[in-house]
This record gives sequence, structure tokens and C-alpha cells, in this order.
Amino acid sequence: MNRKTRAAHRFRGVVAGIAATVMMFGLADLIARAFTPSAAPLLTLGQAIIPLAPPAAIKPVIALFGDNDKLVLVLSTGLGAIILAGIIGALAVSRRRLATTLLVVAGLIPVIVIFIRPEAGALDIIPTLIGIAAGVAVFLLLLRFGVPATFAEATNNPDVARSIAPGSQTSEPAPTSEPFSRRRFFGLAGAVGAIGAVTIAAGQTLVSLTQEAGAAVAKLVLPNPAKKAVAIPAAANTDIDGTVPFVTEAKDFYRIDTVLSPPVIDSEQWSLRIHGMVEEEVTLTMDDVLDLPLEEHHITLTCVSNPVGGDLVGNATWLGYPVRELLARARPNSQADMVLSHSFDGFTASTPLGALTDDRAALLAVGMNGQPLTPIHGFPARLVVPGLYGFVSATKWVTELEVTRFDEKTAYWTDRGWDAKAPILVASRIEVPGPLAKVPAGDIRVGGTAWAQRSGIERVEVKLDDGEWTQADLAEEVTIDTWRQWRAEFAEVAAGSHTLTVRATDKDGTVQTAKRRDSIPNSATGHHHIQFRVE
Repeated sequence: MNRKTRAAHRFRGVVAGIAATVMMFGLADLIARAFTPSAAPLLTLGQAIIPLAPPAAIKPVIALFGDNDKLVLVLSTGLGAIILAGIIGALAVSRRRLATTLLVVAGLIPVIVIFIRPEAGALDIIPTLIGIAAGVAVFLLLLRFGVPATFAEATNNPDVARSIAPGSQTSEPAPTSEPFSRRRFFGLAGAVGAIGAVTIAAGQTLVSLTQEAGAAVAKLVLPNPAKKAVAIPAAANTDIDGTVPFVTEAKDFYRIDTVLSPPVIDSEQWSLRIHGMVEEEVTLTMDDVLDLPLEEHHITLTCVSNPVGGDLVGNATWLGYPVRELLARARPNSQADMVLSHSFDGFTASTPLGALTDDRAALLAVGMNGQPLTPIHGFPARLVVPGLYGFVSATKWVTELEVTRFDEKTAYWTDRGWDAKAPILVASRIEVPGPLAKVPAGDIRVGGTAWAQRSGIERVEVKLDDGEWTQADLAEEVTIDTWRQWRAEFAEVAAGSHTLTVRATDKDGTVQTAKRRDSIPNSATGHHHIQFRVE
């Protein structure tokens, strides 16, 4: 058989492998909707990759894709599976039995990953097993319609054997029977692929990545706060179109965590355990928490992976109980200097004990903007600690507070190279005009936000092109733990391309550094600047 014919058959084998894999994952994903997110193979494989990924790979993904990093991971996992399937399909042209075995073995990998997950049950492997069976059946069917058995298995079809026999004068194989029709093969492969794609779109993975699991949330009724947050004055907003609102809605609040699908936790079954270097271990149920005099506070949270000028920052009104009061019940040992918070999903964060016991509004939060927490933001309870980046303080789905020491315990992200204490640095960003925006000639209004939790913003300055720094007008401060909006105007800006740069100064006199650095170990730094065009 000549090289062209061999390549054509090999291409059909690749198509067969890919179509079978799409069907395998699609059917398993669809059936998984009747089970739990941990039964969906794509989600489970992606989740298994997260703790294995090196920081050097995680950092640019978060910086580039932000809240979409989880979708990118799932798509990358699926792409890897498709590439592997194509290789197996190509092998099937000459080693069909081996290729089929490899396809089964590859399919069993997510079965093993699902089975060993602590929250998964034995029945959760059923969707993937059914998917494997369907995928293998499709694979063999497509091979039958796409690749002559004589070529794949060296059997004795006289027409094809004659075409590949040594010394044969025929450059192309003899006409094959209808089962090997190119049109029939690609029609069948296309139909299988389309069905697989539809089942993936309707399956558990996409639902888990794009929707909230709100049934458990609906059962939780929050009490009125014993201490309400300070009123937000109208002057806290600069009223420049395009700037973010002072309070970030839950649906717009950034999400960075280590799970692909937020855990579904029944608040009636949830509890918080305070233990470790304490005089008395304490356990609270949700009823216990809701019976406490809860407090409401406006607090801005920031992700350490936020690039300069990025949107991994948000401000919300949180309802919860001061962590210092909870720790006071347990009476930490005088030698302790850290609290290792544990999440339902296994994540841990190292928070300085002093940040949880001083006068700041460090909360065990159960509400956000007047509503119970949503699953992606930590339902039923999470930590909110002003002045620290989220990876050491904002543990979602929190279940334990372990009082310990920094020299004895480490946390999820500190094991990957980030700072153990992570105080928030002074930062600012430009929101109006947007990058590469086109604005009319004349007076230009610019605006944005700045933050320096635990200190507060004292001054914001902006610079047009290579001009002098111009002090911006600040909106009214609500608290030192929230961001602050700013605005400025430049008169009669000439037509052409321009650069705008911003910097902030906190109330301790710390000026935002212009030095550029990456987020490891403790936040990216540098002045935010954008280019825009005046026409």
C-alpha cells in the first residue's frame, strides 16, 4: 500500500479515536448530572491537575485569564485527552487490539481519580464506566467503517491483500466494499462527534463551571446584624461613567480558588472546629453562629495574583462574627503565632494570629451584600480578613481554625513559594479611559480606584505622558479597609496617542512603588499605565 493510502487510513484512525473520546466524556458528563460534580471525569481530572501544577504555570494563567482560569483548565484537560485519543487512533491502523486496550486504560484513569477522592462515593464511577463502554463501542464501529480490517489486523481480504503484497503493480488498493466508504465513515464520525459535543454542553462540567448550586443557600435565613456597617455616602462615588461601583455585586466579585466546582455543603451539617495550641477546643454549628451578635462591615479583598491594574479585587459588605471573639473562647497558647484555616476541599491558609485578634474586622462571614454567601464565594462560611491577601486569609468553605506556629505548619500556597504573611501593598488602577480607548479631543476626565487596607488612601496622583504628577480628587473615604475612588481632569488634550499613569500614597506615607515585579512572593508591583487615543 502506498504512502498516500496509508496516511489516509491513519487519518481515519485519528478521527475515530477523537470521536470516540468525545462520546466517552460527553456521555459520562451527562450522566454525572444525576450524581455529583465529583462524578464528572473532566472536572475530576482537572481538579487532580491543580495541586500538581507548578507556581510558574499557575501565575501566568491567573494573570491572563483571571476568573476564567478554571474554564481554561478544563478545556486544556479536554484538549490533552483529544490529543492522546488521536495518537491511540493512529496506532489502531496497524495495532487495533493494542489501541483498543490503551483506550480502555486511558478511560480508567479518571475512574481511579474519582474513586480516590475523599468526597466521592463508589457509585460516582458509574458515569465514567458507561462512557468508556460507549466510547470503545464507537471506536470499534468507526474503525470497521473507516479502516479495512486487512490493513489493521493483517487478515486475508484478497482485494486489499493484493494491493499491499510485495511486488504488486497496483499503486492504490483495490476498490473496497461499502463498509469502507469514505462518505459513510466521515458522516458517522461527524454524527458521533456532534452527539458527544452536545452531551458535554448539557453535562455536569459546564453546569458546574457556570451555575450556582443554590438549593442549600435558600435554606439559610440570615439574622439582622447586631452592628450594621457604616452608611455609604453618595460622595464615596466619583460619578464618572465607566468606573466600578463602590460595592461589587456577588456575581461580579472575583473568584480565585483551588476547586473547579464549588462544594455543595448543607449548612445544617456544617461546623467549625477551633483546635491546636489552645486551652479549650471549640466547635460551633451554623445555628451557634447565627445566634451570635453578628456584625456587618465593608471590606475590600484582593488576590495576590492580581496583575498591576487588574480586576482581581472587589469590595463587599460582609456579615459575620469577629474571629477574635471565637479565638478568645478557645484561649490560644502564648507561644502560638499563626492560625492555619482549613477548607472543606482541603485547602489551607496561614494567617498571622495577630491579624485575627487585633481590632480589625476579621470575620467568620456568612453573608455578602445582604444575602447568604453564594457557593462560589464560600457558602456556608468563610474568612474575611482586612489587610491581607486572600491566599493567607480569605479561606472559603472554612471548617477548621488550627492555632499553631509558622515554624511548625505551612499552607497550600506558601508551600508553592508565596509569602506566609502577605500584607496588602498600596495599589491603584485606571478605569477610565480604558486601554486603547478613543476619546474626543478637549478636556479629558479620568478615574479609577486605589486601595491600601489597614492604612487607607491619602493621595492619588496621575501623569499624562511625560508630564508632572497631578494630584487627583479623592471620593469620600468609607473606611480604611475599603478601596477609594479618584478622579482627575486634563484640559485641552491634543489629538494623538497618549499614556496615562497612576500612583497612590497611603496614610502611613508609603508611595506606591514604580518597580515592576511578579506576584511571587507577595503581589505584583509597579505603576498602572494605559495608552489611549484622542481624536
